[in-house]
Amino acid sequence: MSAQPSPVLPDVDDIEEAVRAQGLGVGACELHGALCGWLAGGGADSPRWLAQVLADDSLPAPGAGSPLDRLRTASVAQMEDREFDFDLLMPDADASLEVRSSGLFDWCRGFLGGFGLAAGAKPPLSEESLEALTDLAKLAAASPQEDGDEDDEAALAEIEEFVRVAALLLHGDCAMAARHRRQLH
Repeated sequence: MSAQPSPVLPDVDDIEEAVRAQGLGVGACELHGALCGWLAGGGADSPRWLAQVLADDSLPAPGAGSPLDRLRTASVAQMEDREFDFDLLMPDADASLEVRSSGLFDWCRGFLGGFGLAAGAKPPLSEESLEALTDLAKLAAASPQEDGDEDDEAALAEIEEFVRVAALLLHGDCAMAARHRRQLH
């Protein structure tokens, strides 16, 4: 008997539309990065996640079943998945290299913000997680290139995979390890 697959993330266009409708001032990729950073840093899974992740108590909780609510539930399930079935919310694969790399760098910026909010100034990180966090910060500061070739496409795929694994590593160090420590006491 196999485990249930993790819920699929909503479509990036649905999240962009929800972000615009609420006037959030971030894009879909950055918002997903912030949510994942929040969760990785040990932030609580809450229907009021939007206010917590964006540090704005005036934001209402997304409606049950809305694209933003589905983003939260899918992200939580994916980060907790023991098969590491975790996806980044990214622009469509047929988008230009510039748009996709910009989405990835935005995701990293969001992740760092959410992670910092949840984990605080001195999170309990392994050496590997500290290095991953440093690399994510470098990616968050990067600028997309306008065009590229097959090598650039391959490099972007490798970077995206690194970001995915780094987020799971940080989640393991902060969120999972903290829960494990609480269970032992």
